Amino acid sequence: MANFRIWAPWRLAYVKDASKDIEEECIFCAKPAADDDEANLIVHRGERCFCILNLFPYTNGHLMVAPYDHVGRLQEIPGETLAEMMELAQRAMDRLEQIYQPHGYNVGFNQGRVAGAGVEHHIHMHVVPRWAGDNNFMPVIADTKVMPQSIEQSYEALKGAF
Repeated sequence: MANFRIWAPWRLAYVKDASKDIEEECIFCAKPAADDDEANLIVHRGERCFCILNLFPYTNGHLMVAPYDHVGRLQEIPGETLAEMMELAQRAMDRLEQIYQPHGYNVGFNQGRVAGAGVEHHIHMHVVPRWAGDNNFMPVIADTKVMPQSIEQSYEALKGAF
């Protein structure tokens, strides 16, 4: 097999952050409280929930819907908040279709560390657009994803879409 070198400087921040203690500051509490939506990649604020771009996305347009309340389990989300989360996921998918024309989606929750939750104590829903050609040889051979658009460009495309 060939020896490939991929320049992905954004990954170092993720790798370093992944080793931090889970009990540190909650990003889903801190980012909306900071009141700087552009710097924090918040593309929409609802009454009970908000939509934020994933800083370490699987694909371009990878959004997360999170409640403002610090709740760790799906079972603990009040009904009105859960309804708004689902409504925002629908709106996110509508907007993503208008902007990116994906062929499908992965939508869901990772609850608990063993289930893949990177932020274990604040439940959030992922809305990940997918395309027929987005699973090329890079993830298979090099365990690397190729992002055709920067996170800043994704923010610009989505910030006023809701």
